[in-house]
Amino acid sequence: MPKEKTASKNNITPEASSRADVAAFLTKANTLAKGAPASGPANGRLIFAMDATASRQPSWDNAAVLQAEMFDAVSGIGSTLDIQLVFFRGLSECKASGWCRDASRLRDYMTKVSCRAGHTQLGRVLTHVEGQASDKKINALIYVGDCFEEDLDNLAGVAGQLALKGVRAFMFQEGFDPKAETAFREIARITGGAFARFDANAADHLRALLGAVASFAVGGIAALDDYAGRNAAKDVKLLSAQLRKRS
Repeated sequence: MPKEKTASKNNITPEASSRADVAAFLTKANTLAKGAPASGPANGRLIFAMDATASRQPSWDNAAVLQAEMFDAVSGIGSTLDIQLVFFRGLSECKASGWCRDASRLRDYMTKVSCRAGHTQLGRVLTHVEGQASDKKINALIYVGDCFEEDLDNLAGVAGQLALKGVRAFMFQEGFDPKAETAFREIARITGGAFARFDANAADHLRALLGAVASFAVGGIAALDDYAGRNAAKDVKLLSAQLRKRS
């Protein structure tokens, strides 16, 4: 029977080999962990969608910082939230990130994205959300944009499918474009969600809206009411009122 080869060959001792194996294992484990969510199921899932056409760069940069409020809001009530980022830019680009429940991961992903000139693709966003909702429960969609260049009648049908799957759309408008407001309000109405306008120069305004929807995603209207009680932003309370009206 042949003798076992010893680890001492080539001057590698068994102890050194063992340490090398452990180090390699830890390196691989740490690499995998960076892309893995925290253990256990999330209390809610939310899709955060943004218009990333050229005019939106300042708002995109702000949102990359403000998105942490969504994770902070739910951790404050002992809950976990999985978030997926969806954005469109250019003439035909529409992308989605993986699911994550860590603010730094989502921020890092957002800071790598630059806005590019193009047309709105809200229809593709809604279709993507509807597809995701076919595989797993999606509690809410947040959409942030400033204009609308599509056919609302075509989008209404997809919004209806979201409603049937229990996905409420929270449509947040920057600015005062009347066509965008009409479209955003209608999609919010169809899905049983809510509409709000925010000022790009008032960061705390959008921060509060994001935290409010995150709270709703993990705990329903009761969690939203609790968040509203701890936040003085007027629109947070209006979100709660709109949801109660449509429930």
